[in-house]
Amino acid sequence: MATEPILSVRDLEIRFSLRGRKLTAIRKCSMDLFEGETLAIVGESGCGKSVFTKSFIGMLDANGSITGGSIMYRGTDISKYKTEKEWLTIRGGKIAMVMQDPMTSLNPLKKIGVQIKESIELHQGMTGDSARREAVEMLRKVGIPEPERRYNQYPHEFSGGMRQRVVIAISIACRPEILICDEPTTALDVTIQAQILDLIKRLQSELHMTVIYITHDLGVVANVADRVAVMYAGQIVEYGLVNEIYYDAWHPYTWALLSSLPQLGVKGEELSSIEGTPPNLFNVIKGDAFAPRNRQALAIDFVKEPPFFDITETHKAKTWYLDPRSPKIEQPEVIRNMREKMRVKG
Repeated sequence: MATEPILSVRDLEIRFSLRGRKLTAIRKCSMDLFEGETLAIVGESGCGKSVFTKSFIGMLDANGSITGGSIMYRGTDISKYKTEKEWLTIRGGKIAMVMQDPMTSLNPLKKIGVQIKESIELHQGMTGDSARREAVEMLRKVGIPEPERRYNQYPHEFSGGMRQRVVIAISIACRPEILICDEPTTALDVTIQAQILDLIKRLQSELHMTVIYITHDLGVVANVADRVAVMYAGQIVEYGLVNEIYYDAWHPYTWALLSSLPQLGVKGEELSSIEGTPPNLFNVIKGDAFAPRNRQALAIDFVKEPPFFDITETHKAKTWYLDPRSPKIEQPEVIRNMREKMRVKG
């Protein structure tokens, strides 16, 4: 893995104006992305995963804005970009995104081939027949049979899995350095999910891309990621190599997520779930945002926000449990036995 990050986010803050009130969706969030790796960002719905990554390509909703921090890409702080002209130098050609629902990404009134061709013309500078040939090649590359015929079809003539392949074709036609995959398999059945994940993995290798996966499915993470960042209430609370997160997690929220894996369920027993609800981000959050849902929360968790503590060189967690002054807190049994359980279930 490269030592210098291709993308470095520091203390990013994003706010939305809603009915005269301010909602802080991303709260001083930091992250490094290294060239060639696959980073998975995991967490419950509403924790800020999509908002966080959409800020990398200038696609926040009109009522949202970056109000603090930096996003350094190749030595430039792109968080300072304000105009569409500036963002078009990054979006697509440098950083592209595969959305979770292909039907909201594709124009139902335009032929598939035309939509891919537009992307090629915009970002690769090709025109006419050469752009058309490249579009057909993109369809072939993502595994769509009879690409010449399919080029002239409309989105409704494709299955859900094939539409997702088309969306991927549009994204890689831009030849991006970074590909963000926002829950790319959510609406697909399990067999098609596996095919799409394999496709992205193959394309990443062929085109030398760096990939960010956004997902709440920890099963997907185990199969695709090099590193994992766990997100809660607009912050990354733990990150590390995939094995470190699965087998030696230390943030109580990561414990709760892993304990909820269906694969770890015992026949006849109730599946584990996370009690309570995430905090209201209209309010100022005091201490550890997860504390009200954590039965083992310390008194300081309700008073002061924890810093990141080093577990290894590659693994950090934002929890007071790791402070040397903290009372001894042991990992839950399900986490301590995770390696054995995953082997048995697998």
